[in-house]
Amino acid sequence: MNAEVDYIIVGLGLSGIAFTEQLIKNNKSFIVFENNSQVSSVVAGGVYNPVILKRFTPVWNGHEQLQKAIPFYKELEEKLQLTLDYKFSTKKVFTSVGDENNWFIAYDKPMLSYYMNPEISKERIKGIIGDYGFGELKGTGRIDTPLLVKTYKEYIKSLKSLVKEAFDYSKVKIEKEIVTYEDITAKRIVFSEGFGLKKNPFFNYLPLNGTKGETITIHAPELKIDFLLKGSVFIMPLGNDTYKIGATFNWTDKTSIPTEEGRKELEDKLQKVISVPYTIIEQSAGIRPTVKDRRPLVGKHPKYPKLAVLNGLGTRGVMVAPTVAENLFNHLESNEELDKEIDIERFRQE
Repeated sequence: MNAEVDYIIVGLGLSGIAFTEQLIKNNKSFIVFENNSQVSSVVAGGVYNPVILKRFTPVWNGHEQLQKAIPFYKELEEKLQLTLDYKFSTKKVFTSVGDENNWFIAYDKPMLSYYMNPEISKERIKGIIGDYGFGELKGTGRIDTPLLVKTYKEYIKSLKSLVKEAFDYSKVKIEKEIVTYEDITAKRIVFSEGFGLKKNPFFNYLPLNGTKGETITIHAPELKIDFLLKGSVFIMPLGNDTYKIGATFNWTDKTSIPTEEGRKELEDKLQKVISVPYTIIEQSAGIRPTVKDRRPLVGKHPKYPKLAVLNGLGTRGVMVAPTVAENLFNHLESNEELDKEIDIERFRQE
């Protein structure tokens, strides 16, 4: 492939898609390398929710991120002619009177009151174990990330801009004004590889931990809920009496292979939340690209400014991807300052 482009993008998960969209909007030419080695965007729940229900606190910049993310996915729906955004409310199972009190305290915080229903629901929901009631969030939902990734890949392929092979870092040649990769010449390379960053010799110094997450999908005909339920696991409706259950957090296993331990952990927790029969129809696993300070990794390489990284979106990639992709694009093209909390300068090696 003999080509001259503005950008080479490595990786086409949520961050790669969000950055590619910036390039398309701004009439930049590009080639994407994607070899399907990382599947965190595919196995992710895709939930967007700006409230941390464990502590009833706001997600970092969550409200602002959602203001950008919802229109972003709507545009993709129109462009790709499919449904991606499934809106639903989220109900938190209370396990004590203390949960109730903490809910009321949190409701008084400005951003949280936008999403939290002040009324505690004491209704009995068939099949759900909830003796202390539920707190409800509005403005939440899920993006169908597997469908998005699959369809977007086909879209980029139709533009003749997709290379389905592993990126070979040893073939990168960095010159003053350009970078070359075999017979492709580009102004910049942006790496959006998820946990694959660990093998990237230019950016593997960054503290990307990677956390394995496993989910199961169940068929439960007696569980008639159309909202996301958050207890010791989340229960997310997928339609046709199927629900995604998640998720585990494993900091040591770095494979994307589903495990017996993961399934058992999810089933043990699920039994504390529901009381109806179900069958498991699928189990998935992936490595979330997580960072020790829970902020994305965005910016130029300290020595090779033609190379940039967009990674570390963690568990809330659906929400944060459009914001950080736009910030990086404006940084590279117009020298706009990066948000200091995401800038990789914070991990600069001396």
